[in-house]
Amino acid sequence: MRLIFMGTPDFSVPALAALMSARNEIVCVYTQPPRAAGRGMKARRSKVHEFALRHDLAVRTPQNFKDSEDINAFAALKADAAVVVAYGLILPKAILEAPRLGCFNIHASLLPRWRGAAPIQRAIMAGDEMSGITIMAMDEGLDTGNICWVDPLPIGPDMNAAELHDALAKSGGEAITEVLAHIASGNLSTRPQPQKGVCYAAKISKAEARIDWRRSGAEIHNHIRGLAPFPGAWFAARGERIKVLRSSRAKGSGAPGLVLDDQLTIACGEDAVRLDVVQRAGKKPMRGADFLRGFSLAKGQKLES
Repeated sequence: MRLIFMGTPDFSVPALAALMSARNEIVCVYTQPPRAAGRGMKARRSKVHEFALRHDLAVRTPQNFKDSEDINAFAALKADAAVVVAYGLILPKAILEAPRLGCFNIHASLLPRWRGAAPIQRAIMAGDEMSGITIMAMDEGLDTGNICWVDPLPIGPDMNAAELHDALAKSGGEAITEVLAHIASGNLSTRPQPQKGVCYAAKISKAEARIDWRRSGAEIHNHIRGLAPFPGAWFAARGERIKVLRSSRAKGSGAPGLVLDDQLTIACGEDAVRLDVVQRAGKKPMRGADFLRGFSLAKGQKLES
C-alpha cells in the first residue's frame, strides 16, 4: 500500500520497520521537529527521523497542521492510508480525511482503558495485569476511534515500563501489518469502543515521581516499576535524590519509610518493599545492598515521605 507514516519516539520505530518489511511504499514520514536536548542543548532529531534518514525515506517535520500549505502538501501525497504511532500532534479533520482509506493509530493499551499520553506507565502504576495493542481508525476525538484490531499482552508482576514498552512496540508492528493486509483484501471489520471502562492516562508529572512511603508496599512497587527507567521514582535521603529502578515486594512492618535491614527493605503504610536497584545522581545504577555500603543509611533510620 501507499502509506504515510507519522511517529516520533523509539516506540514508533518497530512499526515503521514492519511496514517496510511488508513491502509497503512509505511515501513520506512525518515526525516532530528536532528538539534541544542533552547537556549542550543541541537540536536532536527524533528516533523516527534518524531511522527514516538511514533508509532514504522522505521526512517532513511541521510544527503543527494549522498552515493550509502543510495540509495541502499532505493531501498531495495521495496516500492509501496513514499509520500514526505516538506522533505527538493533534491531527485536524482535513488530515484525517486526506488518505483514501483514512488514518490508523497504534495505541499502547486495550481501549477504551487508558486513552491519552501515558498508557504504558499508567497501566503498571494502577496494578493492571493486562495491557495490549489496539489499532483504531482515527477520528477527531482523543483515542475514540473505532477498533480494528486488539492484541492483548499480560503484564508480569515485576515487569517495568521499559519492558512493557518494548513488548508493545514489537506487537504494534506485527498488528498493523495484519490490519493493512485485511484492508487490502477488503475484509477488515471495525467496532465502536465500549462506553464502559473509559479512563485516561494523563502525562506523567515530575511531582508525582516521589515515593510516598505511606502507601502500601504493592502500590509503591507498582509506582516504581511504572516509572522505570524514566522519569524514575525517587526518595530523598541525606539531602540527595535517589532514583529507584527495580524493587520487589517484601515482608516487614514499621513506621512508613523505616529502613528495616541491610538489604534496603523499607516499611510502607502496609507491608514493605525492597529497593533492588537504585541510582544516585551522576552515578551508575547499583544493587540496593551495594548502595548501602557507600551510603550511610542504617537499619532503624527513617526516610521522608
